[in-house]
Amino acid sequence: MKPPLLQRAGAELIGTYALVTAGCGAIMVNSTTNALTHLGIAGVFGLVIMVMIIATGHISGAHFNPAVTVAFAMTRHFPWRDVPVYVLGQSLGAVAGGLTVRAMLGMVAQLGLTRPAGSTSQAIVAEVVLSALLMFVIVAVATDTRAEGQLAALAIGGTVALNALWGGPISGASMNPARSLGPALVAGIWHDQWIYLGAPVIGAVIGACAYKLVRGPKEPIQWTP
Repeated sequence: MKPPLLQRAGAELIGTYALVTAGCGAIMVNSTTNALTHLGIAGVFGLVIMVMIIATGHISGAHFNPAVTVAFAMTRHFPWRDVPVYVLGQSLGAVAGGLTVRAMLGMVAQLGLTRPAGSTSQAIVAEVVLSALLMFVIVAVATDTRAEGQLAALAIGGTVALNALWGGPISGASMNPARSLGPALVAGIWHDQWIYLGAPVIGAVIGACAYKLVRGPKEPIQWTP
């Protein structure tokens, strides 16, 4: 039986909180110690996603990302009526994560917020492509009965880490409006943040639709607990 909506949104809040606290915290720690390196930061983002999917996937589906939630709704894997509550939970979790790392470490590295390293157009293209790749994997392992469901957390976490490795130096590899919103709101820095609110949603919808096209005509199951 599906848990109540508020319970599922609470799981989304906790998962997104963990993502921002661990991932942005890793960026901040590395900026002062150089102990993690770019490879380590990418690994932290991938690992926190993996473990939180395992911990909460059976409760909420473990979206942790408004772009994922919207893309699931667009492709009829998730009810539109639940989208606002999920997005609110994710956003609150991200803000709470930003507040936590600020309290722990101060205003180091702008709280790990995402900013374009090059031009605006490069960042937009990067976020669309990265988000599309991520959503393609998510839909594949989470909605197709032919996929190995037990490997979903590993596949999704691995994709986040992989995307962060090559896309991080271009756009910060957000792929997630909530992940960018939390640190930006707490830091009070809004320059270029519109990129990270829109481009991941566009990319996620493209990725979900792309998998729907290549998987064949069989109707997929919904990714719900």
